[in-house]
Amino acid sequence: MSSRRRGRILAFQALYSWEAVKGRFKPPSEKQKILEELLDFPWMDKKGGELIKEETRLFSRLLITGTIENLEKIDEIIKSHLQNWNFSRLRRVDLAVLRISVYQILFQRDMPASIIISEAIAIAKIFGEEKSYGFVNGMLDGIRKTVEHVE
Repeated sequence: MSSRRRGRILAFQALYSWEAVKGRFKPPSEKQKILEELLDFPWMDKKGGELIKEETRLFSRLLITGTIENLEKIDEIIKSHLQNWNFSRLRRVDLAVLRISVYQILFQRDMPASIIISEAIAIAKIFGEEKSYGFVNGMLDGIRKTVEHVE
């Protein structure tokens, strides 16, 4: 598995966890504490202490923090591309994959959108439901076209 894919998977797992616990935040300091914990990838220690390469760790952290910092804009873009579907009904797996990918399409312009979408499809196939990858593909392709059209 490539270092970049590994980084995307770690970021996906962290954002999935973020979404699961975000409603529990009371003071803002708790939100920051949880984010810092996620950026240490504590679940990796539970898998036999698998080592994460530093470049993979840094790439994952960039994806996580960039996505969370731009979450409002990212979610608005996702919402604007949903057809006959409510944002609150999105599966957490699909939402985490979409958020990371939309962040990359918007802010990591040095990477072709086709690669970002291919990676998102691969992650959705591994972690999502049977039809997740098709949904993710369609959403990201529509978002890619919109972003390219605006430029």
